[in-house]
Amino acid sequence: MSILEEISENLQHGKAKVVKELVQQAVDSGIEPETVLKEGLLPGMNVIGEKFKNNEVYVPEVLVAARAMNMGAQVLKPYLEKAGVKAAGRVCIGTVQGDLHDIGKNLVKMMLEGKGLEVIDLGTDVAPETFIQTAIDQNCQIICCSALLTTTMGVMAEVVKKAEEAGIRDKVKIMIGGAPVSQDFCDKIGADCYTSDAASCADAAVEFCRAMA
Repeated sequence: MSILEEISENLQHGKAKVVKELVQQAVDSGIEPETVLKEGLLPGMNVIGEKFKNNEVYVPEVLVAARAMNMGAQVLKPYLEKAGVKAAGRVCIGTVQGDLHDIGKNLVKMMLEGKGLEVIDLGTDVAPETFIQTAIDQNCQIICCSALLTTTMGVMAEVVKKAEEAGIRDKVKIMIGGAPVSQDFCDKIGADCYTSDAASCADAAVEFCRAMA
């Protein structure tokens, strides 16, 4: 098994310390940092994403795999920056105003990072204006809004409206998700995409970034 396959395997099993050591070893042995990311860390996270989508693994396994991914990515970060390697795209994510739930949001964030996207996490209880301002300031291609309460879903419509008012609606894709959210609601408020799970959201986000590149 090559060291890149070992990285992928250990990541899938959530062995963060081993992943960190293997990533360092790979770079020290002369493997390009970008190759370590694209052929070691990301494939491992993709496997977890697919398994999660198919109910073969659950939230705890995703969390430990994501931790391993993050530890490996931290080793690579300075090398990637030095080599001028850019993220596949930039996303800002948050739970909408009035809603303090963050487990779903955090899962989506991990899946997005697992696809090589840069994620700006705005946390919970995020005002529509904050989503829009962040997208403008940070040059994000995507805004991801999460809601777990039927009472806070309406804020997503505000985000779409504010994006239109700010004149960025054609430059930014708005993705929405959460337990009470549906495709019908997405169509109604004029958002770009609704997905029912974190892994599908990450897949759709990558497609959007590719199309907009």
